[in-house]
Amino acid sequence: MALTVLAAYDIPVDRRRARLAALLQSWGDRIQLSVFLCTIEDDQLGVLRDTIAAIIDPDEDSVFLVRQCKDCWSGVINLGQSEPPRDDPFWGVF
Repeated sequence: MALTVLAAYDIPVDRRRARLAALLQSWGDRIQLSVFLCTIEDDQLGVLRDTIAAIIDPDEDSVFLVRQCKDCWSGVINLGQSEPPRDDPFWGVF
């Protein structure tokens, strides 16, 4: 079953920050500069955690992975330029 995982980080070193951003981009969508929303399978959460652990320096960096349920997202409040996550697929034709 697919999970929604909110990933947020604070990493001061550009190289590690770029590596982590690229990794998270491959798993989900950036919703803020250092926040990603990932939809992954339950058994892949451990893989994601282990891959992140291999990238970061635990003495300098912080990463939060927060599992979210569907009911959690029904109460999301968006202000300003933020947009709620899209559940429906969309197509672009050029």
